[in-house]
Amino acid sequence: MDAIRVSEYGGPEVLEAVDVPVPDPDPDEVRIDVRAVGVNFADVEKRRGNYPDGPEPPYRPGLEVAGVVTESGSDADPAIGDRVAALVSGGGYAETTVAPTDAVVPVPDALSFPEAAALPVQYLTAHNALFGWGGLENCDGEGGESERVLVTAAAGGVGTAAVQLAARAGVTVVGVASTDEKRALVRELGADHAVGYDDLPDAVAERVDGVDLALEGVGGRVFTDVIEVLSPGGRVVTYGMASGRVPTVATPRLFFENKSVIGYHLEEARSRTPERVFSAVPSLLAALEAGDVEIVVDETIPLADAGLAHDRLEGRESTGKVVLVP
Repeated sequence: MDAIRVSEYGGPEVLEAVDVPVPDPDPDEVRIDVRAVGVNFADVEKRRGNYPDGPEPPYRPGLEVAGVVTESGSDADPAIGDRVAALVSGGGYAETTVAPTDAVVPVPDALSFPEAAALPVQYLTAHNALFGWGGLENCDGEGGESERVLVTAAAGGVGTAAVQLAARAGVTVVGVASTDEKRALVRELGADHAVGYDDLPDAVAERVDGVDLALEGVGGRVFTDVIEVLSPGGRVVTYGMASGRVPTVATPRLFFENKSVIGYHLEEARSRTPERVFSAVPSLLAALEAGDVEIVVDETIPLADAGLAHDRLEGRESTGKVVLVP
């Protein structure tokens, strides 16, 4: 079968097409005929050799897939023929892959496979960071002021999910994006305000009186600016550093105003507390089936052109989800 391998650390050119055997599932796994593969910035950082404890070449990348179950290692759900999306520990850039049964989620008929490829990483991350780790609660619009939520990289995969889920919860949403076009998309998805990265603290202060919860995946100076805009008692969930710059904070900036920094990493959380991670699935599926949120797919690219997909992410050219199609 066709698959993609990282032959050595480097640029997108190190992603090479290879022919590998079709994998057989273990008793606790299913085999999936892959119809769409989610591309994530973690894939880019692993390929560059910048990802902490990342794989050493040669290895096969890919963390999330959507497709059809073709074989099961046991009689447990999901069944053969089921449409599913799944988290995998690697090897997702392929025509066929295997996934643990406890990391597989059903795909509603209303979702296309490219849309479903955003469920395992982007939508789980957004929901977990907002509600499970961030402590956001649904606002019924009565009996108190709505929380104010800031989302950086708001036009990206996690960002487009987080903006919609936060707006659906009835809170005030501020999205941060780099271009006018991306900011227009963020507003269309339900953000009350959309700002750029230049003079971020001032731009946010002009629109809201502080931020109660921030989702931050850029790192570097952006993370520092986000700490500044938090209200006393506010919290930020940090889940990535797409800028390539490690986020840091001096603790006096936290304890003098009772601010909190909360770390979230999907793969680590899934290995330690899978029930906490996947408890988001029913709510996500309900929101998608009701049409309350939509999965934004930027582009579908042939599997053999995986390097082009990485170029799109690295160049900050994409909005929403970039998907490979075998």
